[in-house]
Amino acid sequence: MVPVTVIQAGPCCVVQKKTPEKDGYSALQIGFGDKKPKKVAKPVQGHCKAAGGRSFAVLQELRIDNTDAYQVGQDITLSLFKVGDKVKVSGISKGKGFAGVMKRWNFKGGQATHGSMFHRAPGSIGASADPSRVLKGMRGPGHMGAQKVTMKNLEIIEIREKDNLLLLKGSVPGARNSLVTLYQQKTA
Repeated sequence: MVPVTVIQAGPCCVVQKKTPEKDGYSALQIGFGDKKPKKVAKPVQGHCKAAGGRSFAVLQELRIDNTDAYQVGQDITLSLFKVGDKVKVSGISKGKGFAGVMKRWNFKGGQATHGSMFHRAPGSIGASADPSRVLKGMRGPGHMGAQKVTMKNLEIIEIREKDNLLLLKGSVPGARNSLVTLYQQKTA
């Protein structure tokens, strides 16, 4: 048995092609997930009109080397992947709010017994009279999670093209039903 994460991957529609001649770089803007047209702003509706007039819940731009293989309005499906391929998955990790140094940075903490009053605090953080300040980059308590995380070398175990489902070996960043971006892993 292999633990897998199921991802609904597409179909994604090509909304716009960006070229080095016109935009200075090469990229594709893709749309994912249907949205009612009345819930989409008029300028975005006009922007998506070239892609068949559909309205999308998410628009994202992906940089690629060559956009010639794609046309505006074309659907990108799971046919790009095959079983056994390695992929890279990027997403926003789960937010954990304000966290102390033991949870956030794996600090050891203080003694638990013998009347110690030092349990989960960070301890000393600054030097003496010189430099008489806390140096930048000091690991302390603060906001944890809710940032972009990329998991590399996840293997494709199964592809269910009829349902647009991709089964990846291992875990991906983010909560259930959150958005992630899949990238083909470059092979050396």
